[in-house]
Amino acid sequence: MGTFSSGIVAFSSNDIKVGSNIEVDGAPWRVLEFLHVKPGKGAAFVRTKMRNYVNGNVVEKTFRAGSTLAEADIMKETKQYTYKDGSQFVFMDLSSYEEARLNESDVGDKKKWLKEGMDCNVLLWNGKVIDFELPITVKVTVVEADPGLKGDTASGGSKPAKVDTGATVNVPLFVNTGDEILVDTRTGEYMSRA
Repeated sequence: MGTFSSGIVAFSSNDIKVGSNIEVDGAPWRVLEFLHVKPGKGAAFVRTKMRNYVNGNVVEKTFRAGSTLAEADIMKETKQYTYKDGSQFVFMDLSSYEEARLNESDVGDKKKWLKEGMDCNVLLWNGKVIDFELPITVKVTVVEADPGLKGDTASGGSKPAKVDTGATVNVPLFVNTGDEILVDTRTGEYMSRA
């Protein structure tokens, strides 16, 4: 496969796992799913589903088992989400005050959990901001919820509630407008009252 420039680590397709960052065709990709396949005849291979960090495309790609891949040199830096500027989301490095910006299309569905002043991990590839990671748990405030029916709070039912980031979360019936709740950003599920 030739030589790899400094900072790029070669690893085997056998080491692929969910969340691996690999560089293919000069672009960084995140592995979403993988399956090791050993056919009765022929060589074993690894079937993957990957998302391109730069354009968001999801593709399926197959690698020969044991083939050498380049690990995408992705760095994580903690930055604080400070504000939205038009269609851009601005993240600030609190030590250098340098700004990193992501477009609305890059932020995608994650914007429903973004709150000003929240610390996020910003992902950089070759010095360019390509993505960010939300904290796993976020504290949000319920701004709109139907009152639970009297006597119905023990039945374990749930109701939709709108929170201050704009998202809708299914919450237990005892949660009311004004309550602060913790939500898992990976699933969008209610965890507990804060």
